Amino acid sequence: MEQLVIGIAGGTGSGKTTVTQKILERLHVQENVVVIQHDAYYKDLTAYKGLTPDKINFDHPDSLETSLLIAHIRDLKQRRAVQQPIYNFTTHSRLRETRELQAKDIILIEGILIFVDKELRDLMDIKIFVDTDADERLLRRIRRDILERGRSIDSVMNQYIATVKPMHLEFVEPSKHWADIIIPRGGDNLVAIDMVTSKIENLLLNKHTLHQSQSGGSHG
Repeated sequence: MEQLVIGIAGGTGSGKTTVTQKILERLHVQENVVVIQHDAYYKDLTAYKGLTPDKINFDHPDSLETSLLIAHIRDLKQRRAVQQPIYNFTTHSRLRETRELQAKDIILIEGILIFVDKELRDLMDIKIFVDTDADERLLRRIRRDILERGRSIDSVMNQYIATVKPMHLEFVEPSKHWADIIIPRGGDNLVAIDMVTSKIENLLLNKHTLHQSQSGGSHG
């Protein structure tokens, strides 16, 4: 059966991961879903030829190795397992180890900038944009970066003003144009999440039915 590829985008702290989790909870095929984080494909610090992290714009599309993500999705669509990078946000570097991802019937891609690249966008069957108030997103970003990534409040605020907000306005917000479904209020919008889940299940059923009819042959 041909896989279903779903993209979930939205600004930093918009609740993409929460929406992903709630969709997976509602699907009756959770064990048949592989989730790919675009964040895992950040380039290693060595790619910046000696620049220090405070001089790097991590919110620009060029900071991610999207070509490798595209190659991995193509492999998964061919039912081949892939070795996903593991990125350390504290040291801004990739670990030597990788994470093996197995091919599943549903490939779910999550990230801020996944609708920016046309080649990546064209691999998706459903594109979902999680739309959350900017103040709420900022507060979530501050909490996450301090508690999970060991940043100081000053460094988080400086980065937000210098790159996060400008890049959101330049790349993330305009990419909403490509979304098939926009979910306002993120993970709190259970009505929208239920509707998305029903749509995914219908598409899966259609693909399964098509696969059966193509492989069943004729008894005429």
